[in-house]
Amino acid sequence: MLKAVVFDDEYIVLQGLKMMIDWSRYGIELAGTASDGLEALRLFKEVQPDIVLTDIRMPGLDGLEVIEKIMDEAPGTVCIVFSGFNEVEYLKKAIKLGVIDYLEKPVTLSMVEEVLTKTIKKINEQKRMEKLQVEWEGTKMDRLEKATLDLLLTGSNAEEKWRQEFGPNVDRIKAVTILALSDECTFTPNQPDYELVYIRNGHERLIAVFHYTENPEELIQQLISWPGNITIGSGRTYSEITSAPRSYGDAQHALRYGLFMEESGWIRFEDIGENTRLPRQLSQYEKNIIFNMRTGDEAGLLSELEQFIRELESQKLNPDVLESEVLKLIYLAQEVAKETGEDIHQLKEGGYFPQQDIRAIQTKEQLFHWLYAQMNLIMQWILRIRTSEKQGAVERACSYMESRFDQDITLQEVAEYVGMNSTYFSLLFKEKVGKSYIKYLTHIRMERAKELLLAGGKVAEVSERVGYRSYRHFSELFRKHTSVNPGQYKERST
Repeated sequence: MLKAVVFDDEYIVLQGLKMMIDWSRYGIELAGTASDGLEALRLFKEVQPDIVLTDIRMPGLDGLEVIEKIMDEAPGTVCIVFSGFNEVEYLKKAIKLGVIDYLEKPVTLSMVEEVLTKTIKKINEQKRMEKLQVEWEGTKMDRLEKATLDLLLTGSNAEEKWRQEFGPNVDRIKAVTILALSDECTFTPNQPDYELVYIRNGHERLIAVFHYTENPEELIQQLISWPGNITIGSGRTYSEITSAPRSYGDAQHALRYGLFMEESGWIRFEDIGENTRLPRQLSQYEKNIIFNMRTGDEAGLLSELEQFIRELESQKLNPDVLESEVLKLIYLAQEVAKETGEDIHQLKEGGYFPQQDIRAIQTKEQLFHWLYAQMNLIMQWILRIRTSEKQGAVERACSYMESRFDQDITLQEVAEYVGMNSTYFSLLFKEKVGKSYIKYLTHIRMERAKELLLAGGKVAEVSERVGYRSYRHFSELFRKHTSVNPGQYKERST
């Protein structure tokens, strides 16, 4: 039910409107009356009515002042005024303030009933429009989410539709970055520097960040200082919108690395690099199998292998195609085995040549049994190599990082220096050192930064000298590492 109040300094008017109008007939509760402006404002704040009927002239505070204060506090309030014959100028001011109707005194019962009928109709129409607006905004966000997901999946093929859904700010966009999240989270609402689009793609939680500036400092600050216990994989930032699928792939890669290494917070693709030895276009089953081989998860490998075989069986492939698919998977497994740096042909005496062995297989059942055996053989070989890996590779990597911490070095670069695949190296590094490559590099940089600050170095110069080109990036990481900002830490040297 709507609430209304009546303000008038004439007792007879207040009593007449109170007693003679059947307010409930219009779905209205008369919540109170007041005979002066100050009392009127107090009552308004207490009741918060939907409709205000007020005289223009009242003691204490006139009706115009009351209306002005009401419209400042609650602009959606419907105001109706009573005016005298010679109050034209007052009436004009009232209309400018947002009054929707007026009644000329003396006010009659029929006049009030007529204006209430019009007011109720107007309020209902306004509510209907507000509901439609809410529904429109909801569907608009749904459409934008779908259009953005299509952009991530198909790039230029979805660009035109995405531009239509993004709206008038689309031409302001300078770059795009995709984030992949391990769990639900909400960042600060859109800033002047960027706009966020939240996306769900099956089990994936994604955020597309569209930058309005070329330097995404505000976003970086949020990611570094994110307090939650979630992992955020961030892809590279691309100036071309049609490169969004590349940033999406980067973000997936970074998130997967972070989850496996049990790293929470911000994981940048730029800090990791990518392994380009394997083909990019793999089925999800193949990706999962390779991932389990790299991480040494035997149970996971067998489970994914079973699903892969069921998928092959369901497709009813002819023998030649089936053989090709099996050999492809074994080839991928061999590539993972090569990441150890050892010769895969040592797997069997006389060399390992599965493309020759497969020719002796006669039936589909034999083929799948052979596939199981080969994948298990390769997995066990990888595990043996890993357990016998020498400490020397990690020590060389640490020395390399300590001598080049002031440069833009990536996990991929360090892994190549010690002759290993990046994924394999990251596992070995954490096992031997007790922390991930990213945390170790950050630790080296922060410790050196503390020394330089205590020696009197300027914050901006220290940032450059420890490998951070962005002053804000350095400051946020330093604060997260030491619980104080660089300036506060520097004061300890004085």
